[in-house]
Amino acid sequence: MKLVEECSGTGELLFASEVLGAVRYSISRFQGMAPSGMPVPGLHKIEGSIDVEAIPDAASLVGSGLTLRLDDGRTLAITLADERGRVLAEGHGPGHGCSCC
Repeated sequence: MKLVEECSGTGELLFASEVLGAVRYSISRFQGMAPSGMPVPGLHKIEGSIDVEAIPDAASLVGSGLTLRLDDGRTLAITLADERGRVLAEGHGPGHGCSCC
């Protein structure tokens, strides 16, 4: 995996299209690479943290699929990995039975 982006700012945390609140975030995005140096579609990892202090009952969201809207308008599908705000998302790459790649 190759680090392709690091970003931080203030965005919005969403659950099922409902805005839960504004959060500060720090995200690192990694891309899977083939031996040739070309990116592997769908093989990626997102790691980082969000400040969950303003989110009511954030502990109940651990393990849930959430959306983080970055301050530039992009959205990332993430999972809250723990009640302190650690986030994680992983893509699997092509050929694993999904319709996304």
